[in-house]
Amino acid sequence: MLIAVHHGKVPGCKLPQQDIVHFETTLGRVTAAGEQFTFFDRNATLAYSTAYTELAQLDAIAWDLLTETPQLDGFCKYFQNRHQEERYVDRMERRMAEFLVRDRVPLAQFTRVGVCNAAGARQVSALLQAEGVPLPVAVMPDWYFLGQ
Repeated sequence: MLIAVHHGKVPGCKLPQQDIVHFETTLGRVTAAGEQFTFFDRNATLAYSTAYTELAQLDAIAWDLLTETPQLDGFCKYFQNRHQEERYVDRMERRMAEFLVRDRVPLAQFTRVGVCNAAGARQVSALLQAEGVPLPVAVMPDWYFLGQ
């Protein structure tokens, strides 16, 4: 979704990607709290994506595509399809596998906030501190499409 925002392909969204913050959590935190969830084996907007509601079905995710090298922050940096190689024919849609939580994720379940730059970190840190939220803020430029 962020690349769509970056390229102006999200109707009604005029935000530059630098103004978007990422809230990070873990599967363990969400499921331990009993939150209802659904996950998809690929981009959920595709008619042929499959929805799952059991953690035992996580092997439906293309973990090999998500974690192969070269990596940025633990995940493969390449998204593009390559039709010359069978394993990469649908890489983009499979890398867009989604884990959705019903209604909301309580703030206490997040592990950190990722921002694009130091200015964003200062701004978000000040907001969190003013509200008494002890959530770390990390500058994560690799989470953004900078220079692309």
